[in-house]
Amino acid sequence: MSDSLPRVTPAQRRARLGRRHLLAPSARAATVEEVADAVVGLHATDPATVYLSACARLREPGAGKVERALYEDVSLVKLLSMRRTIFAVTTELAPVVGSSTARAIAARERATLLKHLRERAEEHWDEARLAEVEKAVLAAVAARGEATTAEVAEDVPALRERIVMAPGKPYAARQTVGSRLLRLLASDGHLRRCRPRGSWTSSLYPWAPAPALPDLPVREAKAELARRWLAAYGPATEADLKWWTGWTATDTRRALADIGAEGVALEEGTGYVVPGDVPGDVPGVGGPAGEDEPWAALLPALDPTAMGWQSRGWYLDPDHVKPLFDRSGNIGPTVWWNGRVVGGWAQRADGEVVWRALSDVGREGAAAVEAEAARLSGWLGEVRVTPRFRTPLERELTS
Repeated sequence: MSDSLPRVTPAQRRARLGRRHLLAPSARAATVEEVADAVVGLHATDPATVYLSACARLREPGAGKVERALYEDVSLVKLLSMRRTIFAVTTELAPVVGSSTARAIAARERATLLKHLRERAEEHWDEARLAEVEKAVLAAVAARGEATTAEVAEDVPALRERIVMAPGKPYAARQTVGSRLLRLLASDGHLRRCRPRGSWTSSLYPWAPAPALPDLPVREAKAELARRWLAAYGPATEADLKWWTGWTATDTRRALADIGAEGVALEEGTGYVVPGDVPGDVPGVGGPAGEDEPWAALLPALDPTAMGWQSRGWYLDPDHVKPLFDRSGNIGPTVWWNGRVVGGWAQRADGEVVWRALSDVGREGAAAVEAEAARLSGWLGEVRVTPRFRTPLERELTS
């Protein structure tokens, strides 16, 4: 760790989170778009996460506000992007995410699907047939306005053909071509997910035509995404940015250089901030007045704050990883107090939101967490949420 760089303590980093990520009560936002931009993008692999993450940061939470942004105004769009994860980002940021990350992932997804179709499909597929079927799918969706995969398959029977996945393995499975192909067309930016059939926790999405995203120069787009991320998540290391984006080390270093990122000394090594964003040098204070406001939060599985960094020791006790993560590294629902993960929470079948502290939060912290649990219960109402990626503590709390 270089003595020439300004030192940023874990306490200073934690002090920033409440305001930068809109989790402190005074920092909460009025709109879902503000929330998405504050954390760059909302994780959307599990459909419920978008709603829970957004409402944790809204002054007046409600599922209707998220539905408006996703399906009425379409001011948020879902893209398969960073780390091959689905993120909901604002339409203003979507071209940056598309050009910096999503298009390269879509190209790899296309190559993988074509390989699987050639080697594992029950019928003959090649590049020409794939292009022909894609054209038919887009025409069918356009004619219907919006349609589920099963509905499109009524017009394009080739979608019902199957691919054998993991052949010869105990977990081998047969998937329809349609289940893969429509997701690919969404990754390419040709289709978008519409309001799900059922409640907002459902994954049964119809598809609709999507307007093409503008093409941006890739290097400029990577620099802009790095700037946005570092403004929200900095100080952070090069390894953090590389992990969050899924870029190569070369692309990550180039993006940091292109934005003129300033170095700081962190406990885990050299970190970076956007120019002029070095925290104040008073221990425990992250910068401007108010960043040390006490706050509690109940964040959902895969929340962008919980999954924002590769190195998490400054906000997550290593002893808490086992109960709070699944075997694939997905974090479950977490309880936060003043910038630290201090426990987990779950919703039981009767609707009760329950939580357990894994660290001592004191009387003030416990009262603040209880208030957040009541706030969450209030806007959830009759909706029941079960995380797609279940963790040991979440299962225990609901048993």
